[in-house]
Amino acid sequence: MTKKDYSRREFLGVSAAAASGSLAAKTILLTPEPLEASTRPVAPSDTVRFGIIGVGMQGSGLLGTSITIPGVECAAAADLYDGRHTLAREIVRPNLPVTRRYRELLDNKDIDCIVAAVPDHWHRQVVIDAVSAGKDIYCEKPMSHTAADGVAMVDAAKKAGKIVQIGSQRVSSQVCAKAKEIIAQGLLGDLMLVEGYMGRNDPTGAWQYPPPFDLSPQNLDWDTWQGDVRPKVPFNPLLFARWRCWKEYGTGVAGDLLVHLISGMMVMLGVNQAPRQASAVGGIRHWKDGRNMPDVHAVVYYFGDLPVYMRLNLACDMPETYRIQGSKGLLEVTSSSVTFTPQLGINTYPSYYTGSFPRAMREEYERKWHQENDEKLAKLPPQESVTYRMNDFDDIRPHLTTYFNAVRSRKPVVEDVVFGHHAALACHMANESYFRGGSVTWDEASKTIKG
Repeated sequence: MTKKDYSRREFLGVSAAAASGSLAAKTILLTPEPLEASTRPVAPSDTVRFGIIGVGMQGSGLLGTSITIPGVECAAAADLYDGRHTLAREIVRPNLPVTRRYRELLDNKDIDCIVAAVPDHWHRQVVIDAVSAGKDIYCEKPMSHTAADGVAMVDAAKKAGKIVQIGSQRVSSQVCAKAKEIIAQGLLGDLMLVEGYMGRNDPTGAWQYPPPFDLSPQNLDWDTWQGDVRPKVPFNPLLFARWRCWKEYGTGVAGDLLVHLISGMMVMLGVNQAPRQASAVGGIRHWKDGRNMPDVHAVVYYFGDLPVYMRLNLACDMPETYRIQGSKGLLEVTSSSVTFTPQLGINTYPSYYTGSFPRAMREEYERKWHQENDEKLAKLPPQESVTYRMNDFDDIRPHLTTYFNAVRSRKPVVEDVVFGHHAALACHMANESYFRGGSVTWDEASKTIKG
């Protein structure tokens, strides 16, 4: 019996036990699924050669991970800051071709696909240029900077017929996969409410990154970096390093953190749609450093008719957590564990409302209640929880592996341009509601967010 078979059989046993009202308290260790490209040798003719656009904080991590995947090679790197040319060569090899002009990578016939980790306000242009040039592309989350950008990106990707994978790696999390399996089995009953939260409490977590010491207009193409943002502003190292703080370049805490909660929830619930309504509150309550994006952001959604409540905080540390509430139990999901606690949903003692009955009536009710229920309740074993735990699991590597395998095989990816668009729309609606000061809805006919 393989580890995978064992895990599956254990799960089915737990499912049956929960359905019958019997569940032993236990912790089950989840074992990583084997990755198609993780161990097998790859022929040179089957090697995927990628170019990376953006070698900053996230991009350098994606680059370092990608080149460890068998059958994957980096052919070139593009960045507007020359210091990151040096970094790319330190990660890959001293003679790696580097450039400030990413279109050189798109024109290179020896490059099969692109990995892009650029500021949000550049996502639309880079993705559309890549697919129009015949390149598949992995684009960091959130997929788009605005709802209109997302619509244009979906249209371009569909027209070109190229693979687009978005970098919300919760989609490749084994924890989310296990939660999805439990929900699909119907163990939660009718879904009542989903809540999720995540928080940080340090300057780095709030994007107060230190700019590179040597940054200047001589080694950074500042005008191009600003893109189409108007009005143009003078060179500012803080804008370059901390662009997430400003809506002109980033999408704030919604695009940085909320998108993970939303994409993970979409995978667990098996949904692929935009919220129909969002209502947000928040503010710049702690990091008063000139930013114009909130550092506290809480949003209530309707996904179909399901209420969803998400909250983010940059001045209070909270581990990434979901509480998926159903009529038959509670599912608590963290970055490394899934805990299912079944609930009977029935009275296990006489109704306390009868305290308002006259004594004789109350005693008669209680006598009949015990007569009808005591024997049935005695046969029910204790309702206890089961926890699935995944230790030391990196979901970025399998997420990238899925992408490169898809480039090679042409099989579709889960977090494609449509999924990425829907997840990003939830973030845009959260921001629009916050700035407008009221509820917003997504209008599919006009493909716009309306107040």
